[in-house]
Amino acid sequence: MSTMDLRQALAGLLTLSMFIMLGNMIKKDHFDSMYDVNIEAAPASQNASEVVTEQSLATVSHVSKKSLMENGKGLKPCRNPLALEEAPQSEGFITFSLTNGPEYHISQIADAVVVARILGATLVLPDIRSSKSGYSMSLGDIYDVQKIINRLDGLVRVTRTLPVTNGNPPIVKVPNRVSQDYIVRTVKPIYKAKGIVKIESHFSSVNPTMAGNKKSLDTFACQTMFGTLQLQPEMHEVVDSMVQKLQSWSQNSNGQFIAVDLRTEMVAKECHKKDVSGRKLCYQPHEIGEFLKKIGFSPETTVVYVTQSKWNSDLDALKDIFPKTYTKETVMAEDKKGKSLSSQSSEFEKVIDFYICSQSEVFVPSIPGLFYANVAGMRIVSGKNQILVPAEISSPSASASDYISPYVSQKNHFAYACFC
Repeated sequence: MSTMDLRQALAGLLTLSMFIMLGNMIKKDHFDSMYDVNIEAAPASQNASEVVTEQSLATVSHVSKKSLMENGKGLKPCRNPLALEEAPQSEGFITFSLTNGPEYHISQIADAVVVARILGATLVLPDIRSSKSGYSMSLGDIYDVQKIINRLDGLVRVTRTLPVTNGNPPIVKVPNRVSQDYIVRTVKPIYKAKGIVKIESHFSSVNPTMAGNKKSLDTFACQTMFGTLQLQPEMHEVVDSMVQKLQSWSQNSNGQFIAVDLRTEMVAKECHKKDVSGRKLCYQPHEIGEFLKKIGFSPETTVVYVTQSKWNSDLDALKDIFPKTYTKETVMAEDKKGKSLSSQSSEFEKVIDFYICSQSEVFVPSIPGLFYANVAGMRIVSGKNQILVPAEISSPSASASDYISPYVSQKNHFAYACFC
């Protein structure tokens, strides 16, 4: 071959390599923009969804723990959240409620703390309200109140008691991860006039009020979100015992313990929908099973926990692929079921699912949303990086590591605003 031919061949090879790299970059960027759920712009409805990319299925070899991005040590705060400029102390109060489950709770308390901090107000510890039945419970029924107070010490003043007022306090909706400008412009005038304001976080897919420079609040809000709400001892014991049982089942078979956020009522509403380009919005039980199998998880050894409350026939297709698939009614101790699985215990069930998904060896969301986003944040902070985004697989050489969440692989999660 002549020198000219060699040069042409080399030039062609370089050009091809550049196109392949460009294609991967476009795919990655597109994947992130379609599947990634920005915490500050999460939908108010738990049924709201983002879009995921489609790929076809292929067979790969058995997955090993080393083929995934390994779970590691937990992260530590990057810098002091108290660096935020101190607001003058005032005599008023900020109240709020925790609603819709723990994935919302950690964002709601962060918003309330930020508002109280900017206004120099005292934060009134909240109650917990069920979004479906209106059922209300004490904060201490789920979370450790003293640990919350200790965590917020030095950040904001806190009281457990709602002050006596004439009538109900005015309600002000604030965008999730509210900016200082918004607080000063919208909340402060009402707060100054009334001396007490109830904050309701508003989660919207499009939120123009989030624009502008609010980086000074990011560290503070992030620090509040991840670590303030810790389970009270009884709830912690329930979750811990379930996690230990699932881990022991997987270890006995030399497999792995995977938690899948798979609630069939949500899947039924969303999985028939597609975006304008025809891409899927979520994944059915059998599709999750195929995804896990095709990236190499062994059906004989893998233990799968799904967030569905009780067994539903829709889950049979997943169990046909992974026989060791369980719901909480199978895993939970009998003496705990009365309280945690009763008709008025939806909040307990959500908490159990959220924290099991936060502590499992591997986490797989079947549908995007705030649950996925905030579970990912909890896992990132604790060093549990094995978060897999489901897809249909086109490459015969695909592995689990190809589907690591961009929250981890690209470090684009809000938790990295304050944890390193």
